[in-house]
Amino acid sequence: MYLYETHLHTSPVSKCAKASVRDNLEFYKSRGYKGVFITNHFIDGNISADKDSSYNELLEFYFSDYEEGVKIGKELGLDVFLGIETTCGGTDFLVYGLDKEWYLSHPEIAEMPKSKQLPYFMENGALVIQAHPFREARYIDHIRLFPRCIQGVEVYNANRTDFENALALQYAKNYGLLKFAGSDNHVADKQKKFGGMKSKTPIKDEKDFVARVLSGEIKPFKIEITEE
Repeated sequence: MYLYETHLHTSPVSKCAKASVRDNLEFYKSRGYKGVFITNHFIDGNISADKDSSYNELLEFYFSDYEEGVKIGKELGLDVFLGIETTCGGTDFLVYGLDKEWYLSHPEIAEMPKSKQLPYFMENGALVIQAHPFREARYIDHIRLFPRCIQGVEVYNANRTDFENALALQYAKNYGLLKFAGSDNHVADKQKKFGGMKSKTPIKDEKDFVARVLSGEIKPFKIEITEE
């Protein structure tokens, strides 16, 4: 079985990340993963960049960690894929299947409300997952759900409570949404609980991943590291 991390933040692009691209990739390689998706906070979120920069400038910085990751991944023998985590007041969505060129050629997305943006992503071939939908934190004013604008739900997020994850699972069941998992790792090897997606055969690329998640072929998994 091939394991993939689907929710990973790296420094310096994600302001809240505590570990570099290399540190993360070396860790996942050491744990036997086949690949990772780098899903840093997008330009509407907690990104370490001047928000007054132009759209293209923000994107060039945004994709720099992913591009570094591809090079390091080839060196290590670890597949590195692209995703983004876009936000709306602390309500987050993981988006897979669109490449840098697509984002560069669609600056209109920066002005779209999530109710328009998320379906637009899907219309263009993306997989859209609501991340940790029942997360509670001081900076989140209220919980928002977008069941008609997504294809799946992160029913297991390794950094959320059992209670929050149970609510996410019930949300997915009630609306008939795909079940998805990710670690939301910001700290590389300091992370002790993990979630992701597993496959019987290797993923070829992001579009292959999207198609196989939508078909139900790729399934969620969770792991807890118990050794000292």
